[in-house]
Amino acid sequence: MADVVQYRLERMVNELDDLERRGLFTRREIAEIVKQRRKFEYRLKRPSPLKQDYLAYIDYETQLNSLRRLRKKSVARELQKQGIETKKKSKKSVSDFAGVARIVDIYRLAVMRFKGDIDLWFRYLEFCRERRHGRMNKVLAQAIRFHPKVPGLWIYAAAWEFDHNLNVAAARALMQKGLRLCPTSEDFWIEYLRMELTYLNKLKARKVALGEDEGTLSRDKKVAHENQWKVDNSELFMSLNDKTENNEPSEENKEATEKTDLFRDKSLMMLVTVYGQAIEALPSSFALRRRFFEILEAVDLAHSTEMRDQILSEMKRDFSKEPEYWDWLARLEYDPESMEEMSEVMTSRTQRAVEVYEEAIKVLPSATMFNLYEKFLLGLIVPQKGENQNSDIDTQRATYVSHLLLVYEKAEKMGCITEDLACQHVSFYLQQGRLDEARKLAEKFCREKFSDSIQLWQLRVSLEIRHVTRDSPSPSKADLLSVFGILKDILTKASVSKAESLWLMALKFFANQKEHFGKLVESSIIASAKDGGSDDGFSLSSAIVNFVLQKDGIQNAREVYKRFLSLPHPGLVLYRNCIDLEANLASGGDKDSLINARKLYESALTTYSQNESLWQNYYRLETKMGTSETANAVYWRARKVLKDTSGLVRSDL
Repeated sequence: MADVVQYRLERMVNELDDLERRGLFTRREIAEIVKQRRKFEYRLKRPSPLKQDYLAYIDYETQLNSLRRLRKKSVARELQKQGIETKKKSKKSVSDFAGVARIVDIYRLAVMRFKGDIDLWFRYLEFCRERRHGRMNKVLAQAIRFHPKVPGLWIYAAAWEFDHNLNVAAARALMQKGLRLCPTSEDFWIEYLRMELTYLNKLKARKVALGEDEGTLSRDKKVAHENQWKVDNSELFMSLNDKTENNEPSEENKEATEKTDLFRDKSLMMLVTVYGQAIEALPSSFALRRRFFEILEAVDLAHSTEMRDQILSEMKRDFSKEPEYWDWLARLEYDPESMEEMSEVMTSRTQRAVEVYEEAIKVLPSATMFNLYEKFLLGLIVPQKGENQNSDIDTQRATYVSHLLLVYEKAEKMGCITEDLACQHVSFYLQQGRLDEARKLAEKFCREKFSDSIQLWQLRVSLEIRHVTRDSPSPSKADLLSVFGILKDILTKASVSKAESLWLMALKFFANQKEHFGKLVESSIIASAKDGGSDDGFSLSSAIVNFVLQKDGIQNAREVYKRFLSLPHPGLVLYRNCIDLEANLASGGDKDSLINARKLYESALTTYSQNESLWQNYYRLETKMGTSETANAVYWRARKVLKDTSGLVRSDL
């Protein structure tokens, strides 16, 4: 291994001598370069070199080459200031090529070592493309030979031939061969079609530059929609020259039209051919057909309307049971980007989108479909940034609000309403400032279909709290009793783990109400006895102890946590919380708190004797606040009790 490394270093002598002779690096810097390269070379010659070793070597050489170029420019500027001719000095030498050649060689070794790493191959290809290195074609051939089923490599190779080598035939051959090997790749079909349309557009652009043709194959969507609107509303326009309507087009116009239609026809034929083969290979891909449709909308083709209708009819035939299709179709009809300043068109197209959604919920009545319908209408209702307020927009928005409420009701009648949709329905009433209606609806959902939904109960409780505190921050006894009754209904049914947010909301709201807070504590003790405490995460008993500590002080907190600890399974979280509480007080000099902390540790260790962190914390407590004898006693007890003492290090303890 040392002989191979020494041989590779000796091959760098000419390059290093050239760097020193040209004044780019000093002898000390060259010695450091040799040291670093020797270190990297030894790493690569290990029995099992890592990918990171190759990448680190490449990064070092890349930075070194960048520094060499900067210093070369600096030396050239200094010579120019001295009035010395730099033509001979600027002539390229061995050091100008050696850096890139070495990086290419390291990449070659890396990809041969890690042939299956696609990212590494692409990094190699990107380096060759950026440096315009002559190995690009060879590297592409190697990558495709090792990974013939990776569409990205075929697309990359075709793009190189098309854009760099300007070889359309080679690019087409690569794409077609790749499609035979990877017929199920959506991106492959789309990129092949784009390449062919780009080539036809370039031919047309050349004809235009020569004065033999006019226009392009690209389409301005805004202009297209405006023209379509004018055609649909032609009766609104009056011709200023009646004679021109009856005159037939001249021969020159016919020839220009025929030349323009030639490329449009070829483009349409190409799209039809590729589309047919792609659909045959991927008949169940909705995304593929959607992308083909987007390409059709973006280019100006002959008979594009017929092709558009054909694609839409086939999509409706094959994907009428897919909610994604109906949502896409409705938003296609809406398309607000193409009608920024035409309010009449926008209103009509919005109505058509709503009609599509109405048809969708008849064909496919599902919760997903109603969710998509709801999102669309909410997008119309919520004001956009920079939108000017006027009476027409406000009237339309009010119409959409009424329609959305009808959609919510329709979802409920058709049995398609879900918990999330019900919450959205209640929240929408609240957003509109209709608090009383939101309360009634939330009560209805909680009593009927979603009686076990914690999310809806939480929403209902928050609405009731907002209602009772709307007029004054201090609610009446009747209001407090009403809110407490609602909370009691769900807290007695739901488990503590599920109703975590409701418990916290109740404790926060009734923190200053002694009577109701006491009832909550009693209910929590019953719930904890039923469900048990928690060993990690949320602990209701710990939350109540913290509330009592903040409100009533340490003595009341001790009484409460002792009641919880007397339950069958209080949970490790409660033990840790109580220990931290007593340890904090003990650190301030309270001896009773230290005694309580020790009792808590002993009680916890009777249940969690194999918990290593509990023993470690106990030892740290004795080390800080106890004596050396008590600390050693805890340590040796831990060594005796724990089955696995591998992590029990006395220095850590």
